Amino acid sequence: MNKKIIYTVLLLVCGTGLISSCNDDYLDSSQYFKDRLTEEKVFQSKVYSEEWLANVFEELRGINADVASKGITPHNFADGMYYGDRDSDYDPSKNELSYNMFKMGEYTENDKQGTWTQCYRGIRNASTFIHNIYMNTEMSAEEIEDYRGQARFARAYLYWILLRKYGPIPLLPDEGLDYTKSYDDLAVPRSTYEECAEFISNEMLLSAQEMAAHGMTRGQESSARPAPGAALATRAKALLYAASPLANGNTSSYAARLVDDQGNRLLSSDYQEEKWAKAAAAARDVIELGIYELYTVPLQETGDNATVIPPDDHNFSDKAWPGGWADIDPAKSYAQVFDGTLPPSGNPELIFTRGNNQDGESIRAMVAHQLPRSATGWNTHGLTQKVIDAYYMNDGTDVPGKDMEIGRGDGSERVSGYVSEADYEAGKYRPLMPGVSLQYAHREPRFYASVAFNGSFWSLLNESQERNRNQQVFYYRDNPKGNGFNSSNAYWLRTGFGVKKYVHPNDTYEGGDIDNIVYKPEPAIRYADILLMYAEALNELDGSHTIPSWDGGNYTITRNIAEIQRGVHPVRIRAGVPDYPATVYSDKEALRKRLKRERFIELLAEGQRYFDLRRWMDAPVEESLPMYGCNVLMNEEERDLFHQPVAVWALETTFADKMWFWPISHTELKRNNRLTQNPGWTYND
Repeated sequence: MNKKIIYTVLLLVCGTGLISSCNDDYLDSSQYFKDRLTEEKVFQSKVYSEEWLANVFEELRGINADVASKGITPHNFADGMYYGDRDSDYDPSKNELSYNMFKMGEYTENDKQGTWTQCYRGIRNASTFIHNIYMNTEMSAEEIEDYRGQARFARAYLYWILLRKYGPIPLLPDEGLDYTKSYDDLAVPRSTYEECAEFISNEMLLSAQEMAAHGMTRGQESSARPAPGAALATRAKALLYAASPLANGNTSSYAARLVDDQGNRLLSSDYQEEKWAKAAAAARDVIELGIYELYTVPLQETGDNATVIPPDDHNFSDKAWPGGWADIDPAKSYAQVFDGTLPPSGNPELIFTRGNNQDGESIRAMVAHQLPRSATGWNTHGLTQKVIDAYYMNDGTDVPGKDMEIGRGDGSERVSGYVSEADYEAGKYRPLMPGVSLQYAHREPRFYASVAFNGSFWSLLNESQERNRNQQVFYYRDNPKGNGFNSSNAYWLRTGFGVKKYVHPNDTYEGGDIDNIVYKPEPAIRYADILLMYAEALNELDGSHTIPSWDGGNYTITRNIAEIQRGVHPVRIRAGVPDYPATVYSDKEALRKRLKRERFIELLAEGQRYFDLRRWMDAPVEESLPMYGCNVLMNEEERDLFHQPVAVWALETTFADKMWFWPISHTELKRNNRLTQNPGWTYND
């Protein structure tokens, strides 16, 4: 918690004599304002009220960030992205949660539990604000309504964070809860997943309506505070999760064991198609606002940074944005959404973000772990062969040899050969440089914006010495610049694939100085996600449903291909890849498979994949497949063997039922005698 904000509140309030003591043990706004008179004096003041609300939003920081490095939360790392440090196998001094411990379910009920504490503390303080801000005498009625909407958003978002991580959780009474009573007297059971999602949906709808009086676009101007679009987008996400197989028609043995203290199931075994329609309508609410759009960079025809133009597809290639990519640079358009080129206020697709307002291992810290050793980076965050293979070729086809090692190949073989000096001089395989495997040639633009393959180019323009800028980085063993396998430390990429996403051309970690890395706004919720959610929800429908819109109208929601394309086309066009074939759109199962793959690619390293695999109930298969990558034990003289995918012995995989949701801590189970543990995690009183 930010003590500057806390002490600002305390100094203001203590200065008025409203409370008799102030000390470093301050944990909760409400504990200092116990009687009605105190609440009246605090909430009559605009300054005190604003500080109280700021304190609520502080609870969204740190472990409650949506996108962060593993020092805060490991959920940004699933089957596509891993971290290689914090591993006692390579550094015996480390006893933290390594990637292998995370992947093998070897965390405990004591790991990463700050979420529960921060969320419920923020929920209680938000409730106090919601029920008392009406007393303010220094704000207009419109301001009061807007501030109430912001607090309601924060409270519902904190519940959303809890639901996503722990599964069904207790919904606290909105008012009338006496916190002076014992924990036994306050015991509240877990609500069902449906009840939690419905509560979040209803609260976010009301929040959007309350904030709308102030304006629709504040979230673009103030990164840590929401606009109505942020509330509507979170509502759509909660409803999409509730419609997904984990919570909709789940007849698994795990679902039968996840119950409240009375034995009532918390995950519905009754499938309801209308849940998908509600999710689609909620996503459409965001689209119909007309506020958000995907960010694009204009086409650059000449120079060293000239656009690598995708091949002609006789459709998107012939049209200007937004109907096609003829006048944009797809690779830069995608890369600059994340690399810090844009402030939050200049990014038209950021719907909700904490901006640069992050604690601990923020996205800048994540980039420090992505940068190569030759830029003083930690060189430990990498990608798996599975996600490398997920990226399309630039003509929309699959890469030859895709997924062959995990038994999903189509019989094709991986491409052999390397870029020659003559190829490079002729610009034959742009943007590849000499010595790079042709497995990475002619790939879609998002691949080059996100993947650090062997021999890729790093600008590193903040390096103080010119000789250290503009590096071609190889990951061969015994590489003279230290970027390859090293048995003496952990600073090498287990798969031979690094992460370029979030890396700005200026970024370096020279001298261990984080200020050499550009700030990156956190993409907690962005418009591309909403578009893909809309397409996904529509695809699951067989019937027609009439669903109310957020502002009083109605939608007729069906599996309409034109509407599905309304979600798919902007994402594919901005990415510079062709449309899906008509046969895919006409086949629900085929399109479902494509949309899952699209999310894997488009939302890489945005904290989505871990939860997507669980809501789809794909985790038991996808999280258990062996990890593949380059054979990093090979040196440059053995480059053919280096580029032949092998199972990576340093990355372990499994999935057990207990890994559907995070365990609830023993402390909370003792405090609330009606709280039940997630199946698979033990609790001894």
